[in-house]
Amino acid sequence: MSAPLTIDSVLAVLRPVEDPELRRSLVELNMIRDVQITDGRVQFTLVLTTPACPLREFIVEDCKKAVFTLPGVMAVDVTVTAETPQQKSLPDRTDVTGVKNIIAVSSGKGGVGKSTVAVNLAVALAQAGAKVGIIDADIYGPNVPTMLGLENAIVEVRKEASGDVLLPPVAHGLKVVSMAFLIDRDQPVIWRGPMLNGIIRQFLYQSDWGDLDYLIVDLPPGTGDAQLTLAQAVPMAGVVIVTTPQTVALGDARRGLRMFQQLGVAVLGLVENMSYFIPPDLPNRRYDIFGTGGGDALAAELGVPLLGQVPLELTVREGGDVGLPILINHPDSASAQALRAIAQQVAARVSVAALSAVG
Repeated sequence: MSAPLTIDSVLAVLRPVEDPELRRSLVELNMIRDVQITDGRVQFTLVLTTPACPLREFIVEDCKKAVFTLPGVMAVDVTVTAETPQQKSLPDRTDVTGVKNIIAVSSGKGGVGKSTVAVNLAVALAQAGAKVGIIDADIYGPNVPTMLGLENAIVEVRKEASGDVLLPPVAHGLKVVSMAFLIDRDQPVIWRGPMLNGIIRQFLYQSDWGDLDYLIVDLPPGTGDAQLTLAQAVPMAGVVIVTTPQTVALGDARRGLRMFQQLGVAVLGLVENMSYFIPPDLPNRRYDIFGTGGGDALAAELGVPLLGQVPLELTVREGGDVGLPILINHPDSASAQALRAIAQQVAARVSVAALSAVG
């Protein structure tokens, strides 16, 4: 006679099922919750570590296979949710209230599509169900509002006893703060380092972010004051370095990456943007305009992951110009698929780092 179907027996067969990235039991990680059994139908909730989990379907399938090994199981229903873990606080850094993970997007030089990657990374995470904000910390050349259709946004400021609090405008599910909201369209920002330091700290600590799973920070190119300010102010989940395949960009990316390593900031990986050109009239053709293999070689040399290669398509530029990121305007395009996969990898690496720090 077979043993009765119970909650304990369900948890027992699920115990060997592991999170593929953490390599720990889902049961031990408290990722299996609310187990219910009704007439041979087993229902439970699977709580992932990020809404953008790239292995979601794989984990669900493993769970179902395990439960179906029990006698008497007629059906298995899995409800999938997510609880994004928070990065560990550091004694010499100040957390941003309500923000779980701060991810910087940086590049060694301008013109490599860093802001495009940052915006679409944020959009992809929001589309997956995460609560996301983005800071346009490229103070001298703020372009994020244009890319998100917020050029004419009216920014409200709330008066509080501790000072003014900026209320970030929202576009495509993202809370957005940018220097572009505070200056005239054609006004140049001619500031020295201390003033730049001050405005970035204001964006971090004097904005009403609410509760966020991820705060993306689009940094200016290079290795200057903005990078130092961010790295020394907040506990960062990590940084994504954007480059193109050409030698000049790779050299600058190498220096930028080394700077973050020296500052003790985890490098989540490298993104090779404009990897190849896809002509709109010949979508099955590709042209290596900026060379080939550069991102792979640099990632291998520096011992960091290559998170993905994003092709150059006209629709990326067109969408950015009118405030419609490629993930919204052409979600099935090659570029959108590459950027979505990159966001999933970034989210997974951030969660693994956060849970490893407390585990």
